[in-house]
Amino acid sequence: MKSLQDTFKLSNGVEIPCVGFGTFRTPDGEVAVRAVKEAIAAGYRHIDTAAVYGNERSVGAAVRESGIDRKDIFITSKLWNSDQGFDSTLRAFDKTMQALGTDYLDLYLIHWPIAKGHDGDWDKMNRETWRAMERLCLEGRIRSIGVSNFKVRHLTRLIEQADIVPMVNQIELHPGLNQDETVSYCKEQHILVEAWGPLAQGKIFGNAEMQAIADRYGKNIAQIALRWILQRGILPLPKSVTRERIVSNAELFDFSLSPEDMKLIDRIRCEGSGSDPDTFRM
Repeated sequence: MKSLQDTFKLSNGVEIPCVGFGTFRTPDGEVAVRAVKEAIAAGYRHIDTAAVYGNERSVGAAVRESGIDRKDIFITSKLWNSDQGFDSTLRAFDKTMQALGTDYLDLYLIHWPIAKGHDGDWDKMNRETWRAMERLCLEGRIRSIGVSNFKVRHLTRLIEQADIVPMVNQIELHPGLNQDETVSYCKEQHILVEAWGPLAQGKIFGNAEMQAIADRYGKNIAQIALRWILQRGILPLPKSVTRERIVSNAELFDFSLSPEDMKLIDRIRCEGSGSDPDTFRM
């Protein structure tokens, strides 16, 4: 990977830019529009949003106002838990498309594996939701489909009953939360792993070991964490609303971490959000 426009190739041949720009908790309206436009101006060509973020409309507006052709920007959105099920997925997708103001989506994800009230039939709900997403994919309305926050057991059940294997699994991943089991399984199944919260919701910035490594490379902690993720063959999704940080988070291609430092980071301890897909219910 030499630039933000370099890509990973998904299992269906679709190319996805190797670093995405996240919009979680980015307020709808002027803030979101400005942040996404700053990201696109800085070279990002992959924007990640979700229905529950409440900013799909702003993301779509920013893409249109950026001056970059729609086909050159990869847009991801996600289906919220309360919309799981076949018919409700189709309706929710139409709302997302209307909000984004586009006639196709590059990637659509099931946001969480177990919706509130479905502890006993979560696998059935996922299956029905996935059927709708497979249909939308086959119709050409979505270029690629995947999941988010799925552990191995959730993925295994879905794959057993799917016609199309998920192409992406977006999970919380950062130094201190390596997710080795899920990452290994996804690689075996040719599922690209994306890392949300790659900076541990800001908690990584106080880590002395990460600072020492950053000092050795003349980089900042965020750049070291994001580079570590990239070198694991994982796609990071940093977010910011500050122009300087948006630009800085993209400066990952003029250095590489040594095998020794990769192993050091593997052993670092740092808490993240703590949201467990087996217990998260909303």
